[in-house]
Amino acid sequence: MLESLVTGIRAAVCEAATLEETAQSVAAWLKANRPGPELLTAEQRRGNPEHYEQHVLHVEPDGSFSVVALVWLPGQETPVHDHLAWCVVGVLEGTEHETVYRLDDHAELVRDLESQNPVGSVSCCIPPGDIHKVTNIGAETAISLHVYGADIGHCGSSIKRTYALDHV
Repeated sequence: MLESLVTGIRAAVCEAATLEETAQSVAAWLKANRPGPELLTAEQRRGNPEHYEQHVLHVEPDGSFSVVALVWLPGQETPVHDHLAWCVVGVLEGTEHETVYRLDDHAELVRDLESQNPVGSVSCCIPPGDIHKVTNIGAETAISLHVYGADIGHCGSSIKRTYALDHV
């Protein structure tokens, strides 16, 4: 199952030219070929009580993309952050709450919009301006599949930088 997922993502990555086109192509492929939580082993579905858990599933040999599963126990969240590269997220289980921010004219964070991303939803983050925070506000575990336009095996994370929430 992972092999067919990677093959489909690889084709979507190869057919696009710009970062935005690549992210949109991968998102369209994920929407049309929606993987389920059965894609993951029992170990890859297990959360960590200390923080959300990242499981690297695949890194393309040329570093052009990585596929990662994130497991969120109730109440777990990311810091406010942006990314090194484009990112496509598909929710496999549970619901993720996303808060999107923007920088105002004084380089201050401003809350821009919030969304609930249930099972089956697919979204894109394309730098620059992809500042957000993701939280599992539900009572159940949430699991999402992330496709990053970067070699996560080498980088360790897709996060470029984090932002302090002083007064947002």
